Amino acid sequence: MSITDLAGRTDTGFASALAVGADWADAAKNCLAALPSAPGANLGFVYVTDPLADQLSSIVTLFRGVTGVDQWVGSVGMGIVGRGTEVFDHPAIAVLLTTLPADAFRLFPAVSDGMAPLEEAAGTWLATRQPLLGLVHADPRTPRLPDLIAAVARRAGGFLVGGLCASRGEQAVLAGRVAQGGLSGVLFSDRVALATGLTQGCSPIGPTRTVTDAEASIIKEIDGRPALEALRHDVGELLANDLERVAGYVFAGLPIAGSDTGDYLVRNLLGIDPQRGWIAVGEPVARGRPLLFCRRDRAAAEADLKRMLGQMKRRLGGGTPKGGVYISCIARGPGLFGDPDHELRAIAEHLGDFPLAGFFAGGEISHDRLYSYTGVLTLFL
Repeated sequence: MSITDLAGRTDTGFASALAVGADWADAAKNCLAALPSAPGANLGFVYVTDPLADQLSSIVTLFRGVTGVDQWVGSVGMGIVGRGTEVFDHPAIAVLLTTLPADAFRLFPAVSDGMAPLEEAAGTWLATRQPLLGLVHADPRTPRLPDLIAAVARRAGGFLVGGLCASRGEQAVLAGRVAQGGLSGVLFSDRVALATGLTQGCSPIGPTRTVTDAEASIIKEIDGRPALEALRHDVGELLANDLERVAGYVFAGLPIAGSDTGDYLVRNLLGIDPQRGWIAVGEPVARGRPLLFCRRDRAAAEADLKRMLGQMKRRLGGGTPKGGVYISCIARGPGLFGDPDHELRAIAEHLGDFPLAGFFAGGEISHDRLYSYTGVLTLFL
């Protein structure tokens, strides 16, 4: 496989590159050779495929020395993305360099049990500036991760975007230094012009219903009748008669209160009890919570991706972003869209050619919530 993402824009102070290699040193050398100059760059994003997870620290050390950029954030994915390109399974590195006012951003190391690392790194900075957005990465093994995401969002006083490390080997997140476990990233003040959008990978297949009896993640009743009856009704006769086919195709959607876009969290169906009519989902569900069933659907995902990109284009007012980070679910990509580079081509068609990096994650973060089967695009304007 050859080096990709050779071109780059230098007039904005942003630059990106994506390259593959035989090992980490070869991939890093190729990436640095492909990386255009970005005078004054002071923040770097780096994403590596999981064959290089155990060498992330060495990669960042090399990049610091060669580029002069000291502050780096990033993570590991089962795939990574660059400008118009996705790479899976090969040793590969994607980099985005950014040029920002030095006092307009702060890195914070991994937090897990409390806010102490965040307070130490950015507490004083937070007290004197208004955060606009935080771009974060998390180790999926971190206990009570959804609660941690919400807590960091509250303390930072802003809006989080990001994703969970996805690796068949070592897990790693990076914010200044490489760590295992916890959530880390970079906070931006309102001096940094940003825009972000979320696109879903599933579509509803029935009405919004109400959970009327549940215990933890076991849903016993929906709309006053056995939960399985509601599932059978909404998925249709073909799937209702072959429930084994439901797994991986039909999901539980949990609508978000107050959303003006019909947003919902997608959670896996973990089990079905045909005797009692119960279903188990991938999140505790309280009695009275709204719920809908949805399915993975290429056509719906395609339409929603175009919707999100259309909204972003209108926000840009005809301009082109300086740079961007795209984080997509590992269940999207070629597995959903059928052909490689599909999402990256759509981004370029709608928004133009600009420096970009990102990865395929094991879960996506937007606002203060953990999503699945989504794509999260963040643009520097």
